[in-house]
Parts: sequence; structure tokens; C-alpha cells
Amino acid sequence: MIALLTKYAAKLTASGLCAPGDVLLAALDDELAWSQAHEPGDPRRPLMEAVFAGLNISALLLARPAGAYQAVMAELARQALATGADSITPGDCETRTFLHDLPVVDGLSAQGVIQALRQRKGCVILHENEAFVAAFGTVSPEQAYVTFSSMCFACFVAYFAEHLRLARTGGLTDERRSAFARIEALLPPDRADRPDLLPGPFTSEDQAREAIIQAGRSTVEYGLVDSYFGNISYRLGDTILISQTGSSLDELGACIDPCRMDGSSCAGLTASSEYSAHKAVYEAEQTTGQAGPDSGGGARAILHGHPRFSVILSLDCERLDCPKLGECHRACDTPRSVVSSSAGLNIPIVPGEVGTGPYGLCNTLPPALVGTKGDATGKGRGAIVYGHGLFTLGATDFRDAFATLMDVEHFCHAEYFRRVDQFDAAR
Repeated sequence: MIALLTKYAAKLTASGLCAPGDVLLAALDDELAWSQAHEPGDPRRPLMEAVFAGLNISALLLARPAGAYQAVMAELARQALATGADSITPGDCETRTFLHDLPVVDGLSAQGVIQALRQRKGCVILHENEAFVAAFGTVSPEQAYVTFSSMCFACFVAYFAEHLRLARTGGLTDERRSAFARIEALLPPDRADRPDLLPGPFTSEDQAREAIIQAGRSTVEYGLVDSYFGNISYRLGDTILISQTGSSLDELGACIDPCRMDGSSCAGLTASSEYSAHKAVYEAEQTTGQAGPDSGGGARAILHGHPRFSVILSLDCERLDCPKLGECHRACDTPRSVVSSSAGLNIPIVPGEVGTGPYGLCNTLPPALVGTKGDATGKGRGAIVYGHGLFTLGATDFRDAFATLMDVEHFCHAEYFRRVDQFDAAR
């Protein structure tokens, strides 16, 4: 158990979500096991012991977010407590689907944390003007890790999306500008290096699996996903090799399902929840052959991540009086896209919900992706799903898909700050 606790504490540190030593993760085995030793007087341990006594849980994480995440979450928590809202309500897909809202607790109070965790999977705690996050698991420490990571992502997106909206509507104050400047200074520079991914096309299942595992691991290492979420697939003839639902993109070894496109296999039962969208994209690609004559009937690779600024820009729209506000994630009918002539990008933004319902990604994503052209190499083909993430295509392997994922995110990062400056200057 201690090895498992240490593993997820290390993941939070490696991803930049927490500084070394700021993660305390415990799980109930024969007795409480802890991820690390504690300094005498650390107030977190008695608080966590009280929470275990007050809730029917198996794992609990209490950690201080680092860097920009710390600044953003503390700012949002202060706003929530000042207005009496007592919760943060982001607008990204993960929050709508899993988190709903994020309760805010004033101070390291065991009773306050217990009350919040009876309602939600995690909560933000404002203690001595710093943000902490508590998250639990009913089965494993992994659940607490996922919730913590998702909350950091949701708050990051919520803060920056709100700031852009305020800039667009003339609502920025000097106090807000000052706080934003401090947070901007904490952002790390965009990563310029690229992973050395395997070249395709792949002719065997073993080759394709190795490429999927490598590309999934790189997507997590480069910070292009929320937690380890996302999905990835490769079309090998009439079989789609796809990551399993709930699998870790950086640990895909035994979590790749071979799904026959004719439906003759039951492997799709454990495949990614977005398998239907992947399948529909491949079918449409085979019909159009968009990826070129050497690709064997359209794109062979799909990579889906959650790059932060790509998601943030998908939430920005000039139609502030649109009658469909609040239904943007599934019913938006305003054509929008991320366009950069210098980078050769024309990435549509589309609505879509996970699954196969009338607003499902399987209906909205394929026509958007198939309609993208990219450059002569196939790079630049992708689509952003509102508040959700970015899907990119690879003609024969994951190299161009990964390059597009990075190029779009780097452009969206720069474009975000350009828009903020432009709108604020215009007021």
C-alpha cells in the first residue's frame, strides 16, 4: 500500500501540480498507511485522521497545489467565500460530468472538510490565505489522485476563462489585473522539444500497440492532458486498437482493446467511452481519403488530450447575447475555429457530449475532423470540442497528431494573452 501511495504522490510532483513534500496521501489498510513521514505539528495528519473517522472512505489526499495552480485556486476560493457562494463552478466538461462544483472550506477544519466531502469527491480549503485540496477514494488512492488533478485543471480553466470574459466585457479592475499579472508570471514556458515517436505505418498489432503506449506516455509527460485522461487509437485494417475506458495514458501496457469495425468483437465493451466517435471518424476518413493516397484510406491515428489553453479558448465567444448560452457544450450552432495562417492551423471548435446520444461526439466530431485539411505531411488536422479537449489526426502514425496537439496548444496559449491585451486596451 505504501508503494501505491508513494506512486501517486510522486505523480502529483512530477506533473507540477504539487511541490515535493506538499502531498500527504493516506489509505486504510490494516491501519492507516501514509505516503510520507510528517513534520511534528503538521496539522494535516490529525485532520485527515478525523476525516477517516467521519467518512466511509479508503483513501484521502490533502495537498497544497503548486505554482499557478496554487495562485488560481486561492484566488477562486477567496472570491467564493467573499460572495457567500461557498463553491467554485467551472464550465469544463470534466466538471460538468464528474465534479459538478467544487466546495470551498474556510480553514483546516475537519468538520468543514467532512461536510464538503459528503457532497462531492473533493473540496478546496483556504487556510491562512493558501489553497489546499482534499480528495478521497472509496476504493483506491488512485481515485483521490484523479479528483485532485481534475480539480486543479478545472480551476485553471475556470480562472483564465473568466478573466478573458471580463476583458471582453470591460469588467477588469486594477486589483484583478494585478492578481492576473502575478499568476501569469508563474506559468512555465511552452515546451519546445518534441518526443521521438515511432514512424509508421504499422503493419502488425504489436507495432501499433508499442506506438500507442509511447504516444500515450508522451502526452502525459508533456502535460497535454488532465490527470492521465484522454484517449488514443490506431486503425489497423478493419480493427481499431484503442485505449480502455478509465485507463492511464501513461500506463497503457495491458489497457488497449482491439475492436473490429464491423462490430463482431465484444472488446468494445471496455473500450474508451469515446470509441464510437473514433470509429465514426475512421469510417468517414475511409470514405473521403483525406489523409492522402499513401495512408490506406484516410487517417490511421487519433490522439485526444486536454491542453489547457485550447480548452480555455473553446469557451470564448463573441456572441455574449446568444440565446443558447448555457447549452454551448451540446447545442452551439455558431461556426468557430482557431486559425493561424503562420502555423498553418484551421482547427474547428464544435459542441459534443461524451457518448452516443443526439448531442454525442460521434455525431459532431467526425464531420469537423474530416473537413480539416492540414499541410502536405498531414500535420494540422484536428478539432476542439467545447470545454473538453483537442482531437488530432495522424496520417500513418502519431508523429503528426502529436505535433498538431502541441502546435495548437502553443498557438492558443499565445492567442489567449493576445486577446486579453486587445480587449483590455480597447476599454
